Amino acid sequence: MPVNEQLRTKCCIVGGGPAGVMLGYLLARQGVAVTVLEKHKDFFRDFRGDTVHPSTLQVLYELGILADFLKVPHQQITQAGAKIGDLTIQVADLRRLPTRCKFIALMPQWDFLAFLSEQGKRYPEFDLRMSYKAIELLYENDRVVGVRASTPGGPVEIAADLVIGCDGRHSTTRSAAGFEVIEKGVPIDVLWFHISRHSNDPAQVLGNVNYGKALILINRGDYYQAGLIIPKGSFDAIKRQGLERFQSDLVKIAPFLGDRVNKLRDWEAIKLLSVQINRLKRWHRPGLLCIGDAAHAMSPAGGVGINYAIQDAVATANLLVGPLRDGNVTESLLAQVQRRRELPTRIVQQAQAFAHRGLSYVFSHPGEAAASTPFRVIIQLPGVKHVIGRFLGMGPRPEHIRNPVTSRPRNQGMLQTAVMLGGACGAVVLGARTLRKNRY
Repeated sequence: MPVNEQLRTKCCIVGGGPAGVMLGYLLARQGVAVTVLEKHKDFFRDFRGDTVHPSTLQVLYELGILADFLKVPHQQITQAGAKIGDLTIQVADLRRLPTRCKFIALMPQWDFLAFLSEQGKRYPEFDLRMSYKAIELLYENDRVVGVRASTPGGPVEIAADLVIGCDGRHSTTRSAAGFEVIEKGVPIDVLWFHISRHSNDPAQVLGNVNYGKALILINRGDYYQAGLIIPKGSFDAIKRQGLERFQSDLVKIAPFLGDRVNKLRDWEAIKLLSVQINRLKRWHRPGLLCIGDAAHAMSPAGGVGINYAIQDAVATANLLVGPLRDGNVTESLLAQVQRRRELPTRIVQQAQAFAHRGLSYVFSHPGEAAASTPFRVIIQLPGVKHVIGRFLGMGPRPEHIRNPVTSRPRNQGMLQTAVMLGGACGAVVLGARTLRKNRY
């Protein structure tokens, strides 16, 4: 097929999600010519991650754009709560984090991406191409040297010193490169839907667990982005039971939704997210690097996916901006990115797997749920909620802008980080093992 246009750039980023747009912005900010390819015509795709965690907000602060970001409509939560049976309990407290923002910002991802892209457009080196779908990698002597893309105007080739795949869990770039994917079995799927929210609804309660089911409610102002966690592969069986049964189940879990579930009038309003946890064995080859979901798909547990994509982007920019400017990106440098980001990713994926075990226990006990006495006691111990809040809000090895516009807190010592991780993972395990039917 003849090529309509040929472009040249230092770095071609495939995928206009959080990792891709943030990385494009960071590179352009440092004077590196970058072209970001996004296959859709806009960012408006629903049922994406909405939680912008303190680790990401800290990055925005260091870039000097936090104040503008916080002008975009959003909600803030300083504590993460859950309702287990008839018990409402706070399980994570973010108010003592050593960050500028001690809260999670809830914002539709399309607004977040629009904000980042506007920041990137302040720099002439930032070139965002919408409706450009990468379809093929270009090679020269076994090295990736660019991308072929389909566009409304016909095929285009983009030659680049480096191609970075940020195109999600169904990545074209990682498939085209033949990268090996390590899958971790996941026992859950999520049904996403909108349901209206009233001003007197419970605040700061994200999870509702009861009667063998778990319901996530993300506050978007006048409505919830809701996610019903179900056993993997069970959606067809749920549909066969009928929409009225589905509505009734929602009311059993969260009775305050009883006056609005009838607005879910058909199954078209309910979308299936097939949950995956996986990672690439190798994230790179000469001329190509994968980061974000293209390198490691995360579970929705904890809402951390968007934030780990951002952390990958920051680490990648820190390590590669100089070599990209100089035209000297070696595969050993690409391997450094993987070494930097693989361990934090594996730690969090393991914590998510522990959480999934707890959900599997919930599914197998359809009666009224209750947190066990040991769990109630331990979650109230001094510091436990702050430890969980730190793991949730910052995660292991948070990244920082190498040349920040504003000052930032010093990195915490490795011993303190190890203690934080151990405590948080222990709390996840405890929570997973102590949900049970109410016997008292």
